[in-house]
Amino acid sequence: MSSHTQWRHAFSRPNLAATLLGGYLPILLATVIIALPLIWMVIASFKPPSEIITMQPTLWPQEPTLDNYRHVADKVPLLTVLRNSIIVTAVASVIKVALAITTAYALVFVDFRFKNVVFLAILVALMVPPEAALLPNYMTVSALGGRNTLWGIILPGLGTAFGTFLLRQHYKTLPRDLLEAAKLDGAGHWKRLWRIVVPVSAPTIATVALVTIVGEWNNFMWPLIITDSAENMTLPVGLNLLQSLEGQTGSYGYLMAGAVLVILPVLVVFAALQRFIVAGLTQGAVK
Repeated sequence: MSSHTQWRHAFSRPNLAATLLGGYLPILLATVIIALPLIWMVIASFKPPSEIITMQPTLWPQEPTLDNYRHVADKVPLLTVLRNSIIVTAVASVIKVALAITTAYALVFVDFRFKNVVFLAILVALMVPPEAALLPNYMTVSALGGRNTLWGIILPGLGTAFGTFLLRQHYKTLPRDLLEAAKLDGAGHWKRLWRIVVPVSAPTIATVALVTIVGEWNNFMWPLIITDSAENMTLPVGLNLLQSLEGQTGSYGYLMAGAVLVILPVLVVFAALQRFIVAGLTQGAVK
């Protein structure tokens, strides 16, 4: 088939229709469904209450205002809950990713008894909803004196079944010859892990880190249960005070501003790591 014929076939009506309906249209619909509520939330956070609760809504604010954000800062100890969220997210994410890296390495490259049993337990942990462990975790952390503390928020979620599973599946695709050569050169497990396995697994580790950071930052139920003072609340729980303090419909702008403050840091992290996501999730899919 000549290049001219191929060009005519590529731009023929049936081919264009199939491309638009089967490719671009679903992507466009998914983008609109996902992005439209977020765009509306950001725009509404700059609107006064009279422009949100109205019979003649407009897309753009007619009288833009920052009063919603000022109200959030007045009603919620913003710097305190933001600091708590940063501490909890940073500490928990570092520990969880480190545990996932080392545990997955042990499951693949270290020979020990009951290895398959341990991996089966990890798979079971993936299937158990987190809500099922709320009561046992609450009783345990309370008995240890962890109520209203940051370490009480961090402790129960330090294990990451998803991260361990994803890294294990990736490690199994790595060439054994590379590690055997390092072993012959005298490298132990620790050096093989951090000098060879971790560098070549950077995209997958970045994916695990991103999922972990987003999960820790957005975690709401457990911090809500284990804390009852604003000094130890994380950002999602602290901003929930707005819904309790403001019971009328005029508080929608405040809630929108609070939601923007919660989502914005996650979007920044996502933008920084997004190029690793596809590579990390698809590594090992094709050999």
